[in-house]
Amino acid sequence: MSVFKDILHGDVGKLMKKKKLKLLGFNNLTKTLSFNMYDICYARTEEERANYIAYIDAEYSAERLTQILKTVSDIIGASILNIAQQDYDPQGASVTMLIAEEPVKNEKQDVVMHLDKSHITVHTYPEMHPQDGICTFRADIDVSTCGKISPLKALNFLLKSFEADIVNADYRVRGFTRDVNGKKIFIDHSINSIQNYMDVELRNKYNMIDVNVYQDNIFHTKMLLKSFDLENYLFDLKVQDLNQKEIKKIRRLLKQEMYEIFNGRNLPAVKD
Repeated sequence: MSVFKDILHGDVGKLMKKKKLKLLGFNNLTKTLSFNMYDICYARTEEERANYIAYIDAEYSAERLTQILKTVSDIIGASILNIAQQDYDPQGASVTMLIAEEPVKNEKQDVVMHLDKSHITVHTYPEMHPQDGICTFRADIDVSTCGKISPLKALNFLLKSFEADIVNADYRVRGFTRDVNGKKIFIDHSINSIQNYMDVELRNKYNMIDVNVYQDNIFHTKMLLKSFDLENYLFDLKVQDLNQKEIKKIRRLLKQEMYEIFNGRNLPAVKD
């Protein structure tokens, strides 16, 4: 019953510590949390579309992304070893951060830790449809850890930081560690869905579908925002500036884009 309550309330700390394992040496399980997050927008003119791309590039610059990843490192309790960041021309940005479970003491130790530790990466891809006016911003994020620290602790922070319309989330535990008797441990915490570790507020905000492979410790959750307010999807444009025919057309284009991304394939024309 207590585990069910923790799942219901998204209590990550309690879920991760339900049963303390006594291990033989270092916990070398690799835990990876990955996201594809999408923001969808309609921009009517070529100039407005260019302005949207510029806005996204400024909003999610390499420097801003670096600050987000630093917070992720703090949340999961990791030490930062190295940061590489880059803004691209004409658009997009990347940040790669090497992290470690133990505190960093000196440069010599850093070199050793690079070989067997963890990383956080983010890559952004702003793009647009040249005819329909649909603009799509995608951020790919990977949080990969080795040891006791867990990327699941940063799940809610990352989802809230990007406020995405669509999310494809993957979580996988790889490898094994051993207990003091030599028995292999392939997973060291309770989970039957990524949703277990989400705040109730987030779970209520999205329609979600799970595709999980439990025997291989692979968990996949697809998320689509429930609410659809056209005003939130227009760039440099107001609903009152549109006639009913335009509103219907734009709503259909936006939903077509969102449903296709959510389902991962091209679909017949949707009806609004």
